Order: sequence, then C-alpha cells, then structure tokens
Amino acid sequence: MIVTHNSEEVIETCLEALNKMAPGLAQIVVDNASTDGTLQRFRGGMAKVVANHENRGFAAAVNQGVAATDAEFVLILNPDVKLLTSVDALVEASERYGLAAGKLTDLNGRSQTGFSLRRFPTATALIFELFGINRLWPSNPVNRNYRYLDRSLDEPGSVEQPAGAFLMFRREVWEKLHGFDETFQPIWFEDVDFCRRAIDSGFEIQYVPQVVASHRGGHSIGRLGRGCRAWYWCVSLLKYASKHFSPLAYRALCGAVVLSSFPRMVAGMIQQRSLEPILVYSRIVRYAGARLVSSRGRGAVSTNS
Repeated sequence: MIVTHNSEEVIETCLEALNKMAPGLAQIVVDNASTDGTLQRFRGGMAKVVANHENRGFAAAVNQGVAATDAEFVLILNPDVKLLTSVDALVEASERYGLAAGKLTDLNGRSQTGFSLRRFPTATALIFELFGINRLWPSNPVNRNYRYLDRSLDEPGSVEQPAGAFLMFRREVWEKLHGFDETFQPIWFEDVDFCRRAIDSGFEIQYVPQVVASHRGGHSIGRLGRGCRAWYWCVSLLKYASKHFSPLAYRALCGAVVLSSFPRMVAGMIQQRSLEPILVYSRIVRYAGARLVSSRGRGAVSTNS
C-alpha cells in the first residue's frame, strides 16, 4: 500500500521492485491529488489506484488503501522506498506479533540510523528537538535513547516505533485501532501514534533486519515550503502530546514550542533572507500559546485555529 503525492520521479522504481521482490502482494496506491505525472505512471500497470481530488493527508490515505483491500497483511511503503529483499519474514513476524518492520538503508547501502527505528518520544526528547539540541549534540543521552543510537540495526527483536515508510501490520491491528488517526493532517506523528496505540492494545512490533529496502528520503516533504513544514510539524507534535502525555508534559511542550519559535524565526530569516518566517512563527506562537493557557489542556488541538 503506497501513498503518493507528486511522486512521478520515484513511483515506477518502487513498483518495479515490489513486483520483483513481492509478486504475490496486491498493489494499492492512494494518490493525494498529485499535480505532476504520477497518475499517468500507473496506466496498464498492476496497481489498483485510488485518486483523491484533494490532499487528504497520509493517515486518511492509508485508511483508504486498507479499506480498499481485504488482505490479511498490509505493507505500507513510501513511494521513494525500493524493496531489496523478499518480505516473507515480515509476514511471519506480523502474523505472530501484529506488526513488523524491516531495515531501511540510504541509496549507498548505509543503514538509516536514527530514522529506521526510534523509541516513543518523551517530552524531554521533543523539547530537545524543538531547541535544536539533538542536532547540535546528537550523542546526548536523550537523543541516544530516542533514536535507538544504543542499538545495532543488525539486531532483530521488539521495538517501539519503526518508520511508517516501511511498516507491515496484520489487518486485525488496524481494525482494533479503528485505523490511523486522520486528525494528524497532513503529515507527521500519525505513524508514531499508530504504533503507540498498537502496543498499548497488547500488540508487539518486531524489527526484522534481514528484510531490507533502500529509502531516498524527504521525497514529498522536500516539496513543502519551510513555513508549511514548520507549521505541520508543530501542530502534529502537539496533537501527539495531547493524546499521550500528561497534562503537565503537554503544557511544557506548548511552552517549548512558543519559546523555541523565536530563535527558529531568526535563523529562518537569516537562512532565507526573507521576513516570511515572522509570519510563520507568529502563527505557531499564537497556536501553541492558546493551547498553553487553555483550560481544556490535553486534547485541545485543532489544525483549524
């Protein structure tokens, strides 16, 4: 199951590898209103295509794709992911545990450490992300724990949060969780939330490193403007925190979003040589500030504000 959005450059490679390495899997593609030639790439192919007239976001598109098939096992692939091995071991692990993920490498064959696997984010880890501490000091203990830097990516076993770019689950998991949460819109943290709810519901996620795929990375996100990326990420971060953190931790994150917006705004103005970051981060500050002082606390997150 593949979600596309302006994926003309990569989708054929993805499907060719899928045909070669997993010929028995039914192919479902949900296109989120691509404006390039993505849809033309499917003509005469094996994939069943669901073409949305608007970008419904990743979570909603995944739910559409799963609903369009009755397959017992569902493999989510990003369009810039190329399978390099069979996925039979993922099926076996998903049958036993509920969810499974393989190893992602970059185009040079190097493991994508820090991306392929992560532990569930804590409030401290996200605050470190907001203030750029994990980028400036990647070996700090908080980041090492968050990004599984203390674990070899050749080691199989139970994990918390594999990347949604390469994730398999049993249909029963999706049904029990009532699918992905479509209020994470359009991107970020929907896969983290799904994995968190799956584990909370008694399922387990197995990492199977002998199943490998290469991942180009940043394909669709790179097409978003910096302002959109900052806005979507902060809104989704607070949505996740509202669902899974204590009221105190949630408010701490709201405050961190507000405070970190000022240095991020200045850095954006310098990098872009533009005043646009003032508008972007002013909006983010208003949004997070309203949630910080709201009497509703947790759960008070809406992208319509």
